Amino acid sequence: MSDRLFILFQYLLPHHLLSRAAGWLANCRWNWVKNPFISWFVKRYDVDMSQALEENPTAYPSFNEFFTRALKPDARPLDDSPGAILCPADGAISQLGKIEHGRIFQAKGHSFSVQELLGGDAQQAQVFQGGEFATVYLSPRDYHRVHMPLGGTLKDMIYVPGKLFSVNQLTAENVPELFARNERVVCLFDTEAGPMALVLVGAMIVASVETVWAGLVAPPSRQLRSTRYGEAAPQLDKGAEMGRFKLGSTAIVLFGPDAARWSDTLKAGDTVSMGQKMGTLGGA
Repeated sequence: MSDRLFILFQYLLPHHLLSRAAGWLANCRWNWVKNPFISWFVKRYDVDMSQALEENPTAYPSFNEFFTRALKPDARPLDDSPGAILCPADGAISQLGKIEHGRIFQAKGHSFSVQELLGGDAQQAQVFQGGEFATVYLSPRDYHRVHMPLGGTLKDMIYVPGKLFSVNQLTAENVPELFARNERVVCLFDTEAGPMALVLVGAMIVASVETVWAGLVAPPSRQLRSTRYGEAAPQLDKGAEMGRFKLGSTAIVLFGPDAARWSDTLKAGDTVSMGQKMGTLGGA
């Protein structure tokens, strides 16, 4: 299929219907269904099961439990250098850099609005103007739990309804404002570096997104929903799990001005692992 046809199909396909069907298959517990599917997936995407807490892929009760598998305790050591900002997930750097004029660079010729990414609240977006962003793409073979780059206290969680375009380099280069169009869960934290946003972006056949404090985040009405946390707000340590994808997608981290400096050695396309040093605090 040519690239042009692939992009055309992205606009024509029934995104949510396909994702619901994928969700049914991913949750199926019938051995004769889930075991061949998991085995095919492991072979097709060259999944390294030696790092998983349970190394036998067909021992998982469902594909979703295989896909969101836990790793062995020593599989992802957390960088402990002073002021380190940790990579939130396994995957590849899609882009990283400065937020300029309220927009985030997506790919050549494309950018998207911070305000739209966060659900449309201008006040919430303002604190990130002139700050830094990093976009991490999780491929099918990767570990699909997302962890905290810094310790923080959750202030707001916003579910933003949207499309479910595939997320890859081709769609990033051809679908305008891709990450601000797709369904997503925005998590806003207070950290030692000031405000931090961690945005979990859905994609085609991503059946659901979960957080450790709220469980499954998928309002049946698919309408914008914001939850503000008060005195009982969840507090998560640096490197702690904060959420997970049940199939695919992308995590975007935002910091305010002068709060973070990305490592000079990182660039778009680089492979990264959860827990590695992605940058340092602005004053570190």
